[in-house]
Amino acid sequence: MGFFARSARAAWQASQTAVFVAVPTACFVHTVFDYAGEIAPSMGPSMLPTIGMMGDLLLIERLPGWRRRLRVGDLVVYHSPADPGRRAIKRVLGAAGDVLCVDPTRDRLAYVQIPRGHVWLQGDNYSNSTDSRAYGPIPLALVRGRVLACVWPSPRWLPNNVEIIPGYFGAD
Repeated sequence: MGFFARSARAAWQASQTAVFVAVPTACFVHTVFDYAGEIAPSMGPSMLPTIGMMGDLLLIERLPGWRRRLRVGDLVVYHSPADPGRRAIKRVLGAAGDVLCVDPTRDRLAYVQIPRGHVWLQGDNYSNSTDSRAYGPIPLALVRGRVLACVWPSPRWLPNNVEIIPGYFGAD
């Protein structure tokens, strides 16, 4: 067997090994990221002071049933309705059936009832966040996962510590 034949055979065996390792690895990574969770970076000031402006790595849950466990006060990752290629992180402030004030910082208060299959999302940094106050209620189909923890640079759980204060906002 000549040099070319030996080289071609070695290259073929190496490529087969690479395929048999790369394909299952890629399938495993895809399955984990789509159905279990992921670690993703944060960017932007909308969630200050809860999450840093740049570089915090966040643990995002996508285990089966996570949407059923979603509660007011949870942090979520979602696709922006204005730019579906852009993901953002916000806090759930309202779920289906809730009535809440669109923007309590305005002089004229407006209220909205969250329709079925939607949530109301807002950033913790109200003055620097584009959220449901601009988009309205967000369809649950755009919500991609629930943020559980910051894993770097300062590891910590990001618990849901929102206190719900019931009230009546109807006309007397």
